[in-house]
Amino acid sequence: MAITTPNETRLSIAASCKLPSSSHRANPGNSVLLPVTKWARLQSRPDPQSEKIMNSVRPGFIAPFAPGYRAAGILLHVTSLPSRFGIGDLGPWAFAWIDRLADAGQAWWQVLPLGPTGFGHSPYQALSSFAANTLVISPDRLIEDGLLKASDCDAETFPSDYVDFDKVVPFKEQILARAWKNYRGGARKDLKVVFEQFCHEKASIQSEPALFMALRAKYQQAHFTAWPLALVRREPGAVATARSELADAIDQFRFGQFLVLRQWTFLKEHANRRGLRVLGDLPIFVSPDSSDVWANPELFLLDDQLKPKVVAGVPPDYFSADGQLWGNPIYDWDALKRTGYRWWIDRLQARLNYLDAIRIDHFRGFEAAWHIPAGAPTAASGQWVPGPGADFFDKARQAIGGLPLLAEDLGVITPAVTALRDQFQLPGMRVLQFAFNGDSNNPHLPHHCIHNGVVYTGTHDNDTTRGWYDACAQHERDNLWRYAQRAPGEPGEAVWEMIRLALDCEAALAIVPLQDLLGLGSSARMNIPGHAHGQWRWRCSEGALDSPAWQRLSELTQRARRVA
Repeated sequence: MAITTPNETRLSIAASCKLPSSSHRANPGNSVLLPVTKWARLQSRPDPQSEKIMNSVRPGFIAPFAPGYRAAGILLHVTSLPSRFGIGDLGPWAFAWIDRLADAGQAWWQVLPLGPTGFGHSPYQALSSFAANTLVISPDRLIEDGLLKASDCDAETFPSDYVDFDKVVPFKEQILARAWKNYRGGARKDLKVVFEQFCHEKASIQSEPALFMALRAKYQQAHFTAWPLALVRREPGAVATARSELADAIDQFRFGQFLVLRQWTFLKEHANRRGLRVLGDLPIFVSPDSSDVWANPELFLLDDQLKPKVVAGVPPDYFSADGQLWGNPIYDWDALKRTGYRWWIDRLQARLNYLDAIRIDHFRGFEAAWHIPAGAPTAASGQWVPGPGADFFDKARQAIGGLPLLAEDLGVITPAVTALRDQFQLPGMRVLQFAFNGDSNNPHLPHHCIHNGVVYTGTHDNDTTRGWYDACAQHERDNLWRYAQRAPGEPGEAVWEMIRLALDCEAALAIVPLQDLLGLGSSARMNIPGHAHGQWRWRCSEGALDSPAWQRLSELTQRARRVA
């Protein structure tokens, strides 16, 4: 399969977009940040009638970080943005978010995986590695595009502080179906050529996800192994019949992908023009109920019923005394190697077409993965089994032209994992919430951070830093204040000390979750590892973008010499 370059892919998707005004300038750090008013947000709206093509204004990242490079950023998933439609989307608030980051001197926006979610709505259990999550399509943009009427979106009301997936999913499916019907009925005829070009360019990677999603809808979201056996085993006749019978559903899926990637491309181009890079996230493993497994069973360790022989997870660690039983199928790396890792490289490139860099979740799995027997009650009975190691990264670097990757190297990290990371000069991660247990050799202590790395106060899998401080042992609190060389203060000040320590340390990039910037407690936590339900729902308020915390962050970022 030919690899499409990022610029080539963006051309067809962005062909109907107009660049918004770029009269904004980055806040110099010592100026006062202005409120994000509704008027200012509306100025960021694109003109959907224009055919102006956008081009990226800054190159993507290639590891390692350059000597002397220092920058800062904020972690916030798209779904956590404000929006009147129940879930963060790619509309006006997303543009306001970009402007707020840029005005505060931030250079990176980190998001979680962007694939379509299935079980538990976890972004780490996507239904396809080659599709995007249409839940983040902006209804406001569809109205501006003439694909919806405002009245199409007024029937529902949603909570503002969390995602109610039971309400959001049917609402978004309904308006997407309406937009498709309107398009088929003659709305926005000028998009026809662009959409057809998109379908042609994406045919090789979206054909299987489109059919999979259409079949999944037909069989009421049942796991693909519960479909008729001829479809489970992908008998050619059954697959051909399904493609014919479900042609309209397949085309609607493609249309949804066109819309979400068109909106995302426009937003990312705005971010790049404001001096921001977008850091994405890619899970090493895929969901057992995904088009990836259904269409490529030979690439996974499966039994005769196409169910995993072994599943992925991690042994007992900081997050869980029993380890984490993820349940993902594990790759047959020998089979992948025989193809030159073609599927995996295509997977990387599909995301890099829309991101500036990718954090590889569970990087250590490339050196060795924790194989747990299928059906085991916990992860404790697993064992380490070697992965592809350097051979994979050699092939990926040759195919992509560099490695725009960061390595999530948390958990049980052996010298072999560190050596693999360093062989390819991939930045690793440090998390300050892990730093203050009293061990002077703790690698997460700020003075142990190396330049080619990323430091976090916490991640999406941690409690918020305020929640961590409220719950941690007294000796950890004492160690934090002692390290900060100041008398103990209030919990809110502890959060700011953690932010300051992250910004001041040697790591080239410092990332702070928005919840920490706002000083929020455990109720704002995004995910508790090992808990399948009730996660991934937190959303920030509209007022979060006007918080005084942004001014303080701007000042600290400048003092830490992280403003370009």
